[in-house]
Amino acid sequence: MSQSVELSSFDLRYQGHRLRDDAREARLLGSIAERGITDPLEGVDPPQTRLLLNGFKRYRCAKKLGIRSVPYQSLAEEEATGIVNLMRVSTDKALGILEQARFIGDLLTVHGMGLAEVAETLGRSKAWVSMRRHLLAEMSQPIQEILFRGAFPVYSYMYTLRGLRRMNGATQEQTERFVKTVAGQRLSVRDIELLARAYFQGPASLREAIAAGKLSWSLAQMKRVPDDVEGCNEFERVLLRDLQIVGKYLRRVMVKCQDARLKSRAFYAQAHLLSGGLLSSFDSFRERMNAFYDRCGRA
Repeated sequence: MSQSVELSSFDLRYQGHRLRDDAREARLLGSIAERGITDPLEGVDPPQTRLLLNGFKRYRCAKKLGIRSVPYQSLAEEEATGIVNLMRVSTDKALGILEQARFIGDLLTVHGMGLAEVAETLGRSKAWVSMRRHLLAEMSQPIQEILFRGAFPVYSYMYTLRGLRRMNGATQEQTERFVKTVAGQRLSVRDIELLARAYFQGPASLREAIAAGKLSWSLAQMKRVPDDVEGCNEFERVLLRDLQIVGKYLRRVMVKCQDARLKSRAFYAQAHLLSGGLLSSFDSFRERMNAFYDRCGRA
C-alpha cells in the first residue's frame, strides 16, 4: 500500500548504488511533467529516517519540477530486509548487474550475511551471488564511479573490456586509462569496441593515439580496414588468417603461463623444451614482423 510523503523526508545514502542514465531521466522528466508520478518510490523505514532504495530518477525529476509530495511504498523497516525484498521483486527488471553487485556487497559486508544465506534468501544459486560479489572487486574505484554515473556503457565494460583484458593480460591501470579516456565521449557501443580492440590488440601507434585522446583519428584508421577480405588473393587470405591465429595464441599462452594450476614436473620438462625453441625464434620473428609492419604501412 503506497502513501504520499514529503520529498524532503528521504535519506539518499543509497543513491550511489543505482546507475545514472541521463537520457532516460530526461524522457522521464517530460512524462512526469505531463502525467505526474504514477509508480511509487520504494525504500525502508528504520526508526527516525526513510531510506530511498528505488526511484532516484523519479526523485530528481520531482525536485526539478518543484513537486513536494510523492507516492511511496515501504519495503521493510530494516535495511537488509528491504534490500532483499527489492532484489527479489526486481532482479531482472529494474536492477542492472552492477546494481545487484553493489547491494549484494552490502548484504555480505555491512549486514553480515553469509554467501549461502544471501543465495537462499534471494532464491538464487551461490555461483550467481559469488559472481556479483567478485565483479566489483575486480574493478578499481575510479572505473566503478565512471560506470555508475553513466559515463561509460556497462555493456561495453562487461562484454568487451573484460574479455579483452583477460585475453591480453592487460593490467588494471591500462583498463582504467582506456575507460577514463573514452568515458563521456558519447560513442556508440560499436565504436567503443573498435577502440578497445585497437588499444588492447593493435599496434603501439594506435594504442598511444587512443591514450592521447585522438579518438576520431583512431576510429578513422580502424574503419579503413574492411570487414571482409574481398579483393585479396588466396595466399593473402591465408596469411591474414595465420596472423589472426598467431595473435590469438600468443595472448592465450601469455595468460596461461601465469596460471597456478601449472605444477607437474612432466609438464615443466616438456614446456622447457618447447619454450626454449620459441625463444630461439623470437629475434628473427620480431625482425621479420617489424619489416612487414613497415611494408604494410607504406602500401
